Amino acid sequence: MDTVKVIINGKECIAEKGQFLIDIAKANRIGIPHICHHEALRGLNSCRLCIVEVTEGKRTRVVTSCAFPAMNDGLVVETNTDRIKKMRKVLLSLLRAEAPDNAYVTKTIKAFGATDSSRYEMSTGNDCIMCGLCVKACEEVGCTAIATVNRGTTKKISTPYDMESSDCIGCGSCAYVCPTECIKMEDKDGIRTIWGKEFKLLQCNVCGGYYITEEQREHLLKRNIPEESLVCERCKKEHFSREMVKVFMK
Repeated sequence: MDTVKVIINGKECIAEKGQFLIDIAKANRIGIPHICHHEALRGLNSCRLCIVEVTEGKRTRVVTSCAFPAMNDGLVVETNTDRIKKMRKVLLSLLRAEAPDNAYVTKTIKAFGATDSSRYEMSTGNDCIMCGLCVKACEEVGCTAIATVNRGTTKKISTPYDMESSDCIGCGSCAYVCPTECIKMEDKDGIRTIWGKEFKLLQCNVCGGYYITEEQREHLLKRNIPEESLVCERCKKEHFSREMVKVFMK
């Protein structure tokens, strides 16, 4: 495995060649603010909050750390320069204007400094910040149930024509990765409701709890996922724990 040396805020960090700066920083307990970055959905590069200053040789530039790979030794990274602070405050101001009442947005803004959004038109009742994680998650699952639609001020995430999507399998991946919890999903009496569509939930073969839709089960089987592995997360964890105990008891 090839490694490179990266200097982040004066700290020497050893990383895998090609590893993104935000992951190197996290591994070395250096915090970089972000919204659209997710360990399972890397490189979206949409919120821009993870900007840092990078110096290679005599060249210094601003890059998004979630999409910038460390390829060479001697890369110098600064995460909190005056230039970065100023740019980040503008981004936070736009974020506040987009979703002023959202708890996650408020928490993020407080963590990195309150900003003045008075020069921007404030949205009301809006929780979506267009981070794109939900669309990316849907694509990774293998569906195209939701997408970014419209342009300009009417831009949003939705199903085609705001109607029930025939491609949606009700897996809930989009809701699970949404940082602002704007995608509403409800499980009640064996029925899951999401994106205006109802799905019948199946029961776990082990514990009997509802955990997966019929459509999601069929989708997974088509992708050659073993049927015996289709149990709820709690039962998977319990099975893993039992197997680990057997290993250590040997």
